[in-house]
Amino acid sequence: SAYRLCIMRKLPSFLARTLTSGTSGSPGLPDMSEVRRKLRDIVGASTNWRDHVQAMQERKALHTLLAKRQADLPPRRMKDSYLEVILPLGSQPEIREKYLNVHNSVRFGRILEDLDSLGVLICYTHTKQEMQPRSPLSIVTALVDKINLCQKIIHPDCDIKFTGNVSWVGKTSMEVKMHMLQLHDGDYNPVLDATFVMVARDPENKRPAFVNPLIPESPEEEEIFKQGELNKMRRIDFSTASLLKMAPTAEERNIVHDIFLNTLDTRQEGEGTVSFQSRKLPPNSVWMEDAKLKALQICHPEERNIFNRIFGGFLMRKAFELGWATACSYGSSRPFIVSVDDIMFQKPVEVGSLLLLSGQVCYTENNYIQVRVHSEVYNANTREHHTTNIFHFTFISENEVPQVVPKTYGGKYPIKSMLYLDGKRHFTAVMKEI
Repeated sequence: SAYRLCIMRKLPSFLARTLTSGTSGSPGLPDMSEVRRKLRDIVGASTNWRDHVQAMQERKALHTLLAKRQADLPPRRMKDSYLEVILPLGSQPEIREKYLNVHNSVRFGRILEDLDSLGVLICYTHTKQEMQPRSPLSIVTALVDKINLCQKIIHPDCDIKFTGNVSWVGKTSMEVKMHMLQLHDGDYNPVLDATFVMVARDPENKRPAFVNPLIPESPEEEEIFKQGELNKMRRIDFSTASLLKMAPTAEERNIVHDIFLNTLDTRQEGEGTVSFQSRKLPPNSVWMEDAKLKALQICHPEERNIFNRIFGGFLMRKAFELGWATACSYGSSRPFIVSVDDIMFQKPVEVGSLLLLSGQVCYTENNYIQVRVHSEVYNANTREHHTTNIFHFTFISENEVPQVVPKTYGGKYPIKSMLYLDGKRHFTAVMKEI
């Protein structure tokens, strides 16, 4: 299975530097509440919703601390941003309830929230200026490039350790690599690898801002940095070939046409009377329009981030949980997450928004289910809809699942065939990775 094929690359030992804080579970390591407290201190964010406007106004004065050129900022090393954080599920049972699901394993949506917070703190650690207690930068998640798992089950009663560091830097963006390990029999064993891309903006989160360059110090670090460049090029190529910009390939057109031929209803008198509209579902198949779920979320102040927008990790958790439910109802058995890829944060979500989530099974193969979750905000005053995120999740089900089939060519569902091909592309890319 994908989990046996997933090979984790441990960070070089020379990056093993930790934050100075502690929990009873692992002396010297901070926990996730400490991560979020540090983020609030770095930005100067208020813990009181009523004071958030004043707190954001105070950040405007930090404009003068921004670098005019990247060359004005001191270079940093990978180990300068390296952090380790503990999630003491084993040693502090009182926090376990928040992370527990009905299957007595860890809620993966909560892990997505923690990865998002940690990724931002790693970037603030990379860009920290010793003489500035507050950072003039607004660092936000631009993209979840990929998260690959190599464990089906995350145990709810064993400590988890997150590690990570900045692995590549552009002018205003940073790639962060993070790893999650879980304690078993005295050793921390790999659970997942994650690659996020963060962007730096000015204190008001309006314009791009320069970040410290990154200097690799060894052949291993050169290779990690080079991989960051390759990841950027891969994303550009994938975007350039998007079905929103270019027609499907000849092979993909043949796939769609084959599906069309296999779903034609020929039970009519005479071949000449066969209609584009007359369709029949092949055995052990489900129409795509019957393989979706929807959800609505009111975005309360409780879910705000340090910049008083809705926390990206919260959006990921809600999208994942809808994606999981979509896969679960489709396969009629428990699905396990294999990979998360290509989550683009297109627009921030304001507090008070109505968030509409739509989960769609868009491709299946054997036990695998590829789910796409579309996220949009609805403004009740203007009645306008704006897409904020597209999420891609790859699940593996306990049992083989029906084939999902788009209605193509005729009728009002040609878009389904494009979703099917896009899902197949994402699935193929994930399978290459793992």
